[in-house]
Amino acid sequence: MRTKTVRVLLVEDDDGDALLVEALLEEVSAPFVLSRARTLAEAESKLSDAQCVLLDLGLPDSQGLDGLHRLLRRPNAPAVLVLTGLHDERGGIDAVAAGAEDYLVKGQVDGELLMRGIRYAVERRRAEEAQRLLREAELSAAERSRLERGLLPNPLLNDSDVQLDVRYQPGGQRMLLGGDFYDVVGMPDGTVHAIIGDVCGHGPDEAALGVCLRIAWRALVLAGEPAEKVLRTLDQVLVAERHGDGIFTTACMVTVAPDRSSARYFLAGHPEPLLMAGRQIVDLPQSKIGVPLGVLPDYAWTGVDVQLPTGWSLACYTDGLIEGRVPDDTDRLGVERLCEILDRHLRTGPDWMDSVIAEVTELNGGPLDDDVAILLLKDGK
Repeated sequence: MRTKTVRVLLVEDDDGDALLVEALLEEVSAPFVLSRARTLAEAESKLSDAQCVLLDLGLPDSQGLDGLHRLLRRPNAPAVLVLTGLHDERGGIDAVAAGAEDYLVKGQVDGELLMRGIRYAVERRRAEEAQRLLREAELSAAERSRLERGLLPNPLLNDSDVQLDVRYQPGGQRMLLGGDFYDVVGMPDGTVHAIIGDVCGHGPDEAALGVCLRIAWRALVLAGEPAEKVLRTLDQVLVAERHGDGIFTTACMVTVAPDRSSARYFLAGHPEPLLMAGRQIVDLPQSKIGVPLGVLPDYAWTGVDVQLPTGWSLACYTDGLIEGRVPDDTDRLGVERLCEILDRHLRTGPDWMDSVIAEVTELNGGPLDDDVAILLLKDGK
């Protein structure tokens, strides 16, 4: 099996010692590409092309461990193998403790030992990097799981006759968690409150903000605050907690009356819900889509009242479902075409959510860019 060539950067100001290193590698026909820097500053400019650095601790612009520390602080630093003098073996031991892969004493090294030392240093750094990436992946997975529990909680619908069905699909090729959130709370008098929201952006900061808003919403609803005050308070929480001035959140908040004959919904820059009676889509009253949370201070959102037909179901969703691409069209999918897709799938049966998401994804030509969340409330009487 052919041995891979290793790119080695020798950082050595002494020409004699540099020639010795080159001769030792040639002695064993080592498959190395050797380059040289005479100062630490020169070495830093060549670092990106090296897999291993042979570092002398005594340089014109660096003495002792200072040079090692500077190299190791560089992003994606390569393996560093320290070269010490006969009377400075202690410096080599200190260098290993400071992060060098190993040290070699000048005058006590032959070609074979130097070759093995370089290969060991490169493989050890590769293994360390693999372990680091694994730890980061594990921490990321744990953080994602924690955020997901906060964004997508267990609804509080004890003994309620309203049925709930939800779907959530992270967006993007890497399927990263974004800022979509939802929650449902049933009150002692039979009223059912629901919210679905979407923090603009995609990543852990947006997800954390979504968790904050979702928890604040649940606390306000359980405290019996009126819907208008809930939205105003969520707006204040968003402004206080967001990580940038331009961050906003869209939301749709729904309240289903105890007798299940009517509902009121509020829109804060969010797509309006879809009302269905059995397998038919029902037109909702004309509504004003208010501004998103975090846009205008002291904005007053107004609710829309709707009568619920027998066998009703109400679907709230985030805009990831309507912003996918359509073949041979520069426009996004949009609400109108979503309703056409939904109408077809409703005729085939009640379990339409997965099939609708699948068709929208197929039309997009691959994973949707944004998260998709669907919250479906159904009359369980």
